[in-house]
Amino acid sequence: MALASADLVILNSPNNPTSSVMPMEALKTWVSLALKHDFVLLNDECYIDLYLDKPLPSLLNASVEVGNESFKNILVINSVSKRSSAPGLRSGFIAGDSEILKSYMTYRTYVGCASPLPLQEASAVAWADQHHVDGFRENYKENFKVAKEILGMDAPEATFYIWLEVEDEIEFTKKLYKEYNLKVLCGSFLGREGIGQGYVRLALVYEVKKTKEALERIKLAMEN
Repeated sequence: MALASADLVILNSPNNPTSSVMPMEALKTWVSLALKHDFVLLNDECYIDLYLDKPLPSLLNASVEVGNESFKNILVINSVSKRSSAPGLRSGFIAGDSEILKSYMTYRTYVGCASPLPLQEASAVAWADQHHVDGFRENYKENFKVAKEILGMDAPEATFYIWLEVEDEIEFTKKLYKEYNLKVLCGSFLGREGIGQGYVRLALVYEVKKTKEALERIKLAMEN
């Protein structure tokens, strides 16, 4: 079995770019495999606060549920850029297995670079506050409702992305940029061997009024 010789397995749930979410049972299975085969299991959880209806399971929760309360072999990473809509702050954290983190701290000291103090101060305020995160989440919910009304698209379980099916994603992206002053991302740029082809990814991150105007332009572009 390939996992028997693995040193590190990286998960990404909630997932970028697909918006998919691994259920708790799947995460628990991965924790058990990490313990059985003694590999490090890391989950990128940068979108975990951007859920639609109910909080999403963390790999740390799954670790506790299988009895691994010391988080042996388990790590998670997160970022203020998604939860606080502040990518410029470049602030994040890693949590989990304390023994691994001891070595990581030494590694980080020599190869990492410190953020400027003003950015550290700003990110500390963002991490300490949950109210603005709730506000962003409500805004994204409203944007998904608008997307349903205009494009007939269902909301994902997490993140702020939707995937729109089009005939030619590259030409459609060019058309939106040149004729409708909109930027989207070609699905084929996010996958290999044809995965994502025929789709564009939309990030519904603006206020509802602006999002509605953009989606109406997209609908018009699809009709013309």
